[in-house]
Amino acid sequence: MGAEGAGLTAGRRRVAVERGRGGARVDGTVIVGRLTLPGTRRSVGYARSFVRETVPDLPALDDLVMVASETVANAITHTASGREGGRVTVVLAAEPGIVRLEVVDDGAAPGRPRVRDESGGETGRGIRIVEAVADRWGFRTEGTRTVVWAEFPAPRGAGPGTR
Repeated sequence: MGAEGAGLTAGRRRVAVERGRGGARVDGTVIVGRLTLPGTRRSVGYARSFVRETVPDLPALDDLVMVASETVANAITHTASGREGGRVTVVLAAEPGIVRLEVVDDGAAPGRPRVRDESGGETGRGIRIVEAVADRWGFRTEGTRTVVWAEFPAPRGAGPGTR
């Protein structure tokens, strides 16, 4: 993939960071970067840093970082990713005019991501935020795992990494 062999430490675990320009193609989409983290709260900050460093010039960067933060926190809070030994994976992909964030969890109970009714509580707004700032969002299942995705505009002609 032409990835940099970078790594970082999340908690006591070392994690691999894959970044590349013109990386692997999946269904016509270029994988710009992939990061797998332990399912701990500290990993939310690492996910934000990964997004900022991988697509630094994206006009919608602040919204993308916020959605990464919300979806990684949700994966850790509401799925098996937050259990002992759990992991969460963040993938950034690009195609003409679009950057796509995918957050893959280790599996959930029968419930799936949804926009909750406003309850006035301090929690429960993550997917509502995703819906408000992403151009499109959704989820798919891969076996027991759930992949939450969100798309953001990228300048046309911007290649991988959205230079």
